[in-house]
Amino acid sequence: MTDRTQDTINVKTNARFGVRHFLPYVGPAFVASVAYMDPGNFATNLPAGAQFSYNLLWVLLWSNLMAILLQSLSAKLGIATGRTLPENCRAYFSKPVNLSLWVMAEIAAMATDLAEFLGAALGFQLLFHWPLFPSALATGVIVFAILSIEKLGFRQLEYVIMAFVGAIGVGYAIEVFLAQPDWGQIAYHIAIPQLNGQSAYLAVGMLGATVMPHVIYLHSALVLPRANGSDRAQRRRHFRFEFFDVLIAMNVAWLINSAMIIMAAAVFFRNGVAIDSLEQAYQTLTPLLGSLAAVAFGIALLCSGISSSTVGTLAGQVIIQGFLNIRFSIFLRRLITMIPALVVIALGVDPLQILILSQVALSFALPGAIIPLILLTRNKSVMSEHVNRPWTTVLAWVVASIILALNGFLLFRVFQGGQ
Repeated sequence: MTDRTQDTINVKTNARFGVRHFLPYVGPAFVASVAYMDPGNFATNLPAGAQFSYNLLWVLLWSNLMAILLQSLSAKLGIATGRTLPENCRAYFSKPVNLSLWVMAEIAAMATDLAEFLGAALGFQLLFHWPLFPSALATGVIVFAILSIEKLGFRQLEYVIMAFVGAIGVGYAIEVFLAQPDWGQIAYHIAIPQLNGQSAYLAVGMLGATVMPHVIYLHSALVLPRANGSDRAQRRRHFRFEFFDVLIAMNVAWLINSAMIIMAAAVFFRNGVAIDSLEQAYQTLTPLLGSLAAVAFGIALLCSGISSSTVGTLAGQVIIQGFLNIRFSIFLRRLITMIPALVVIALGVDPLQILILSQVALSFALPGAIIPLILLTRNKSVMSEHVNRPWTTVLAWVVASIILALNGFLLFRVFQGGQ
């Protein structure tokens, strides 16, 4: 990622609040939201719907509320300090702590990038019947091309990524419309939590796929181009606009994730079809819902993989620049992170299992992003007048505790040999 603080986006700084004044601020949360609908979500949400019907929809609702809180705090940190979360970690934590946080962040970024790259390659394979390795190379070329758009201005890159989000949403809207789900059951399972040993592994994987550590780091950087004033009132106005950006973008991501489970429940669970791979999901949609549903699925997966891989590269650049103060070409970063995905593809490892395991790995990396974020945003010497209110800090610690507890439960299940 290029130096984000040097790339500015012109926004009006008057105190008025309206749609016309809000629109120039729309974008950062939508870029971050791409990570909340990446191919890892396909790999966890589709089996969740196929195995457990609508039962795990409540997980998405609660994890979305967590995501709104965490992304808002990340944005507020960037707006208040003019620095990214990794840069603030480097400034306020000891070198050993900072290095440990960087290692956790890099592992999360690499696990994410692996899932995203594989997803895009699978999308190419399903739609165009290409072998997986050439599909991966095509993915790399397209991501390089999208990243080059940033040279024209980051706002242009935001528009491209938002277009991908729109395409994913349209794809799943088509599938849900064709699936004709049971809306009464959907409403019930969104509102009423249900969890047992069999569904716990997928539930934690869904949490890892829905609350993404690398974009917690990234969001604090995405707001910087619009942070064009040091005035207290202007920073408050900026955060107010960004909070609405977060609300809209995260709820769009929640609807898309819910649509994945709804479609899988209405089509696969209803017909007694177990989903063992994304390829099987694509191939099964044609006889059950028709070719339009299958094509919509393939396009959504392709758009998800390409856009989230682009965002993952941006996040990786923010992570290494912030924690280590090392700057190198974003294209080199993309090239380096392509290698593990290409190796996995060349070895013929099952992509679905890699996607699911990557999401579980992400859930374990979450505390390394969440805990520093809470510690920094509750610190008045860091945030000044924008410091968290006490209830915000308490709520953030509750969220962190829930995530740690779920991770501990999953670890217990794995050691007992039950998934």
